[in-house]
This record gives sequence, C-alpha cells and structure tokens, in this order.
Amino acid sequence: MGLTARIRTRDGWAVSHAVVTVADMTGAQVLRAEADAEGAVRDATPLEPGAYTVIVTAVGYAPAASSVIVTAGGTSRSSEAESGGGRAEVGTVTLARQGGTELPPPGPWTVDPVHSSVAAVAQHLGISSVHGRFTEFSGSIEIAPDDVTKSRVEAVIRAASVDTGNGMRDGHLKSPDFLDVERFPEITYRSTGLTATGSDRWTVHGELGMHGVVRPVDLDLAYLGTGPDPWGGTRAAFRATTELRREDFAMNYNQVLQAGIAAVGTTLKVELDIQAVQGESLPAA
Repeated sequence: MGLTARIRTRDGWAVSHAVVTVADMTGAQVLRAEADAEGAVRDATPLEPGAYTVIVTAVGYAPAASSVIVTAGGTSRSSEAESGGGRAEVGTVTLARQGGTELPPPGPWTVDPVHSSVAAVAQHLGISSVHGRFTEFSGSIEIAPDDVTKSRVEAVIRAASVDTGNGMRDGHLKSPDFLDVERFPEITYRSTGLTATGSDRWTVHGELGMHGVVRPVDLDLAYLGTGPDPWGGTRAAFRATTELRREDFAMNYNQVLQAGIAAVGTTLKVELDIQAVQGESLPAA
C-alpha cells in the first residue's frame, strides 16, 4: 500500500472530495489520490525510499501539508506522519474551513427539506429505540451581518408527517394521546438568541410550540461549512441536537408494563441535519 490517510473536518466529519498529492523533494508529483465517501485515501502505488511532501486540498477548505519519510524497511517518523517499507501512513488530516472564521455568509437562507432531515429517537420497552422523522417541514435562517448572535431561525413542521415506519404506530402518534394533529397541525420553532460555544459551535435559544404548548428549548448547533452546489447556488450545512420531555408538552400518555417499565420513553432525542440555500427561497426545480 503506497499511501493511506483519513481526511476529516474539525468536527470529525469525512471530507469525501479531498485530494491528496505526494511530491518528492524536487517538487515533482509522484502520487495523487482522492478520498472515498468516508474520507479515506488508499492508494497501492509503491513509493521509493526518500522524503516527500503530502498536500491535502478540498474545495472550501484551506490546504494542509506535512512531510513524510519513506524508508526501505522499518518505520520513520515526521512531525505529522509515519511511514515504512514503501508506504506512507499519513494518519488523520484535519482540514480547516477556508477563511478561518467558521461562519456562513450573512443574509437570508432557506432550508432545503429534500436534503435535510428532522428525526427523533425514543426508548421502547426499556431495551430498544424507536426512530422516527417528520417528512414535511420548512424553515428560514437569517445570519446577522455584524453580530452573529443576533441571527434568527424559524421553522414549521407538519405534525401529521410523522413517520416511524409503522402505520399503526404513526396513527397512534397522530392521535390525541400524543401530537393530536387535528387540533395542533403545526410544530413551530422560533429562535430568541444565540450563544457561541466554539468557533463553529453555538447554542440556539428558542421557543418550541407543540401540542398547544410553547416551551423554551435550546439547540446544540454545529456549523459544518458552506460551499457551492451543482445548481449555481451556495449551501450551508448545520447539525443540531436537543432532548425533549413529552410531559413538558402535555403528552402524558403511557402504558406501564410489568416491573414498572414504560412502553414508550418520556425523553426524545432530536437530531436535525440541515442544508440551507442562500437566498429567501429555494431555486425552481
């Protein structure tokens, strides 16, 4: 194996479009390889013993470079890489997003539901998990130009679009025991503030309206980067998580089995994977 490497963002996400170039001491390129969908690079081209420079590039990220020494036998170390016997084991390379500041461009953004997901996980019978999602939702983001903590987020979810992969269970979730979608067809979220917890991590403070109840809910948010899309637009990606208690939203139904085990857990883990398109509306299909 001539070259192995793993390309990641600072958040640990794979950079699937990264390119690794290996050059010798004269600057001549001796190997070029692309990362796979998992951000892994594996190239079987053998490398002659000697010193090399490894450069990792990807659109939207600052290039990263390190040195490596390939020996005829045994291993040799550099500041960022290990190598041995005709191969270079670069290890994990972390790419920083271009421009240094981990912020999306200011202005309006529109959530693209086709490339986003709103999911939740609840415990079932105390031993397993039930995974669900909402298939119909919309949202908008306004990135403040001068003070990002003044940015705003709004979202609307159609409660009847809940989908757990089981029709009978979905019907029960839509009933008055849970979401009561006839009386409360929409789940809403409106941000009230933003607090930085890192260069690309934030706590979004907001109010969640569900089942006729409005409660303050914070989201743990990671900004995953911005880049061009194939349709001439610009997209930003975010991941957010939170936990909700059903009782806080007046959904108190439960069936208690023997030994006091609840059929459905009271806590929901919510996971949001969001792609937003720059602008006030989505591009025409």
